[in-house]
Amino acid sequence: MTEKKARQVFETIFAFPPNRATLGGTAYLVLDHHEQHQPANILVDCPPWNDQTIRFIEINGGIRWLTITHRGAAGAAKQFQRHFQCAIVVQEQEAYLLPGCDVQTFHENLRLTALSDLRWTPGYSPGSSCLYHWRYGGVLFSGRHLLPTHTGKPQPIRFSKTFHWPRQLHQVDHLRTSLSEVDLSYICPGANTGFLRGNYAIASAHQSLQSLDLNELQHQKPLL
Repeated sequence: MTEKKARQVFETIFAFPPNRATLGGTAYLVLDHHEQHQPANILVDCPPWNDQTIRFIEINGGIRWLTITHRGAAGAAKQFQRHFQCAIVVQEQEAYLLPGCDVQTFHENLRLTALSDLRWTPGYSPGSSCLYHWRYGGVLFSGRHLLPTHTGKPQPIRFSKTFHWPRQLHQVDHLRTSLSEVDLSYICPGANTGFLRGNYAIASAHQSLQSLDLNELQHQKPLL
């Protein structure tokens, strides 16, 4: 069977096909050549580990950073680090989940490049985080912190394994108050991308977050 190819989301952002090893998670490659004209590419979560993925990353300049947004997104992190000699970055509470890897941790925020920084957004898991990228009017790679529903709109979703639901809702509120409409144009979610019908970026992201009724969501029953 022919392997699915990475899809272009923006000029410098690509989405990989869902990865069975991360329960259908979607990983992204962010091309960042802004830093002294040297590649500082970022892989957000682990795509499927196969020859096609490896070749695609290689022809785009490799990766300097592999960021893991939550406890279930590591996949073949060890193989990616060994092959590309990249740094693995994860929020400090989830570093123990990557034994045998050389891991760089952060607490609340970490600037990776002039265009990209990591933000701790606990709730889905203790060390859940999002990558914020300044191009295209602001793109938030939300992992499983914010996911599209059947309407295509982003929202937090409570699962049976959600670590701390009130904390997750608090972090959603913090995002929508700390980022303005001109800072947050798109959300690239780490799962449920089938609801986007071929797209990988949710537009009008800030407006969608502002429309969420977090008080009502407090009573959401957990999904399996």
